[in-house]
Amino acid sequence: MLRNRVKELRARHGFSQSELANRVGVTRQTIGFIEKGDFSPSITLSLRLAKHLQISVDELFWLEGEEGHDE
Repeated sequence: MLRNRVKELRARHGFSQSELANRVGVTRQTIGFIEKGDFSPSITLSLRLAKHLQISVDELFWLEGEEGHDE
């Protein structure tokens, strides 16, 4: 399962789901699905999210059980 820190980092930057969605060119619902782990974003969307959340893609997304992550 693909895990992520989108919700945590979105909150840290003070973005609502709608604001982050507008910045990366998707719907608010898409951000919600990504945060819940119900949707795996494309590489392009992953790069856009990482850019706006000021983090590398591999720190934003990882596979469950992957080394270096506590979850």
